[in-house]
Amino acid sequence: MGLIIVLIILAVVVIAFIGVYNNLISGRNRYKNAFAQIDVQLKRRYDLIPNLVETAKGYIKHERETLEAVIQARNQAVSANQRASASPGTPDAMTGLSQAEGVLTGALGRFFALSESYPDLKANQTMSQLMEELTSTENKVSFARQGFNDAVMNFNISREKFPNNIVANMFNFQAAHLLEATESAEERKAPKVSFT
Repeated sequence: MGLIIVLIILAVVVIAFIGVYNNLISGRNRYKNAFAQIDVQLKRRYDLIPNLVETAKGYIKHERETLEAVIQARNQAVSANQRASASPGTPDAMTGLSQAEGVLTGALGRFFALSESYPDLKANQTMSQLMEELTSTENKVSFARQGFNDAVMNFNISREKFPNNIVANMFNFQAAHLLEATESAEERKAPKVSFT
């Protein structure tokens, strides 16, 4: 009789252990999937930027430095995004992506401010369409980032709860890191662009 009770207790512990482990795996997969949604929108954003710069080149030829800064910031952001895609949630990847995105946002802000002083560029239909697509993509990135950060928070909460923390430490489930905006308050302001 005593052996049966011990076996039942052992079975309950094993089942609970398996449940906790599977819950941690599910949480990790949720935040990785959430990052994949960010990745899709960032790639769309990165694809729009060269078209924007190419359209503007004909109008602001002597502003080459600004155009090159946008392309360089875009290329750095693409590289940072590739590193983050390989290991979403890790501190270095998330910090690198946040910083690269902050630089790109700043370069785009300067580009948009510069384009304001070129009426022909503002009136260009292609430029207007690209700006609209970029704005839509920026909104999607924001929503995807919020979804990712929510998934990371839920995973971290689950990871830190008892007895989950024991299983998490046994199987090296590291805390995931949020994708935070690193730009200054001035850079966070949306650039005022008017193509009217």
